[in-house]
Amino acid sequence: MNNKLEVIGIDHGWSMMKTISQVFVTGVKEITTTPALFGDVLEYEGKFYKVGTVRQEVKDTKVEDDSFYLLTLAAVAKELKRRGLAESKVFLAVGLPLTRFGAEKNDFIKYLTKNKRVSFKYENEPYHIEIDDVAVFPQCYAAVVDKIPAMAKKTLIVDIGSWTIDIMPVINKSPDESKCVTIPKGLITCMRSINEQCVRQLNGEVDESEIQNIMRYGRS
Repeated sequence: MNNKLEVIGIDHGWSMMKTISQVFVTGVKEITTTPALFGDVLEYEGKFYKVGTVRQEVKDTKVEDDSFYLLTLAAVAKELKRRGLAESKVFLAVGLPLTRFGAEKNDFIKYLTKNKRVSFKYENEPYHIEIDDVAVFPQCYAAVVDKIPAMAKKTLIVDIGSWTIDIMPVINKSPDESKCVTIPKGLITCMRSINEQCVRQLNGEVDESEIQNIMRYGRS
C-alpha cells in the first residue's frame, strides 16, 4: 500500500461525474454476465458494471442506492491510473448543494466511508484503496472561496449544475448564508423542457448528449 495520502476531489453531478482530470456521464448499469470488453467496466464484489453510459435518474438524495458509491470507485480508479498508482490511501473531497449541505453532509460521509478498505477492478486492472477520510464542501462557495477577497461590495454568485442552481450573495466579501437559495432547475430540467418542445413540434426527442453539444459548442 502506498503510504502517501492521495487527495482526490470528485464532483458527484447528476449529469456528469468530474475529477480534476476526468469527466464522464453519471451512469452505471450492472452487466449480468462476464463482459467480453472491459472498457469502462467496474468489477466490485463479484459483479460487473458498465460506467458512463446512460445518465442515472435523479433521486431525492445521492445515498438512496449504490450508484454514486460505484461511480466514486470508478472516479478514484481513473485518477489513480493517471497518477500511476494501483494501491493507495485516499482522501476524498466532495460537494453538496449549498442549502442542503447541513442536512445531507453526515449521511454522505457515512455512505462514502462505509467500507474502510476496498478492493475492486476497473477496466480489468486491480485497485486496492483505503479511505482515510472524506471532506464535504458546499457547492458554489467552494468554487469561488479563493476569489472572494477580490470581489466587489455586492456580488451574486450563481452555480448552474446538472440538477440544482445554487445562488449565493456575497456582501462586503462575506457570503450571506441567510439569503442563499438552491433551486432544482438545472441543466437536466432545461433539457427536459427542450425535449418537450421537440416532441410537440417534431414528434421526437433529441439525445441529451446532442443538446449539451449545442449548448457548449453551438453545434451537435
